[in-house]
Amino acid sequence: MHTSTTPRRRRLVGTLAVVAGATALALAAPGTATAAPVPTAAAPTHHRPAPTPALDPTQFHGVNWADPRDNYVNGPVVPSGLSTSDDYRTVYKTSERIVREFRKDLGADTVRLPVNPYSVGTAWWTSYKGAIDAARHQGVKVVLGYWEGSDASKDGKVDDPAAWTAMWDTLTSTYRGDAGVYFEPMNEPFGYAPADWIQVATDWVDRYTARGIPRDRVFVSGTGYNDHVDAVCAAPALAGTYVSQHFYGFWGTHDAAGWAADFESRLGDQACSARTVLDEFGVPMTTGIDYRGSATTGNADADNSVAFLQTVTTIVRERHLGAVHWPGLRTGDTYSLEELQGAGSHVKLAVTNESGLALLRWAWGEGERAPFGTR
Repeated sequence: MHTSTTPRRRRLVGTLAVVAGATALALAAPGTATAAPVPTAAAPTHHRPAPTPALDPTQFHGVNWADPRDNYVNGPVVPSGLSTSDDYRTVYKTSERIVREFRKDLGADTVRLPVNPYSVGTAWWTSYKGAIDAARHQGVKVVLGYWEGSDASKDGKVDDPAAWTAMWDTLTSTYRGDAGVYFEPMNEPFGYAPADWIQVATDWVDRYTARGIPRDRVFVSGTGYNDHVDAVCAAPALAGTYVSQHFYGFWGTHDAAGWAADFESRLGDQACSARTVLDEFGVPMTTGIDYRGSATTGNADADNSVAFLQTVTTIVRERHLGAVHWPGLRTGDTYSLEELQGAGSHVKLAVTNESGLALLRWAWGEGERAPFGTR
């Protein structure tokens, strides 16, 4: 998540250098699958998980819809355009319009939404369900991801395990029967060593598959800041789940070849990619960068972003990953692919960067030729 209007919360980037142009490797578009029906599943054993349908990460063509304050909050998460004073009907109607804009403007079929214990099983939860329901009634898949709190609470670990479990008990029981709702136990578990995070995730999977949640409706975050997925893919107890990867342009300064090497090093082998959804990635969208253009203009910030997005979207397409942009909508965020216009019954969205959208659609498998030239 971003914090305030800054590009991202971790200041990993040093002085940006001029980078070389991005390369494009246009491959045939992967097929798009529909969400699988909910099977009646027996509880799996710890090391011998129950069989699941074949995973298809390419079915997730999505965007994040986030809280303007950031999803790390010690309070209810309230995505842009909504208010805690809204009742269920108001949230539903507003969300219906926003999700319709995601579908119409972007071609998105998935929306990732934040949850936390301040938002589930509370007075706000009665209303917030309207956002999930509005998306599902339009056939849009929903990924519900847990964010920890802010300030001292933000340490990369579950804040309150008892409250976290109660939250997931409510969420899974509410949406167990809806095959289009997916569950992500924790966003960016950077406070755990890899083995410890795998154990936390394994315990979660064991608990909720025993309660009827199929493994193919679970997104297990990569280790650290979701920045590597190979350890999760290698864990036998997590077989059959999706894994979620994050990647951002401010994490480094590279030319196209450098970004390709960096990204590939985080993804593991192709068997791991067959389970991987890049459910956060992004670069600035509101600053006027032309992502169809050259990455050798001499503007270091823009060139790094162009090289990043051209390279990453091509690799997503090549390796048949799912792709969920950060964010589709977050007020005040320079990475936001849409901006909010109007309010209430008049709410609309507007695309902030058509060239960035073209590359996102390229990642999703659209078109026969890359929307940028090979240089």
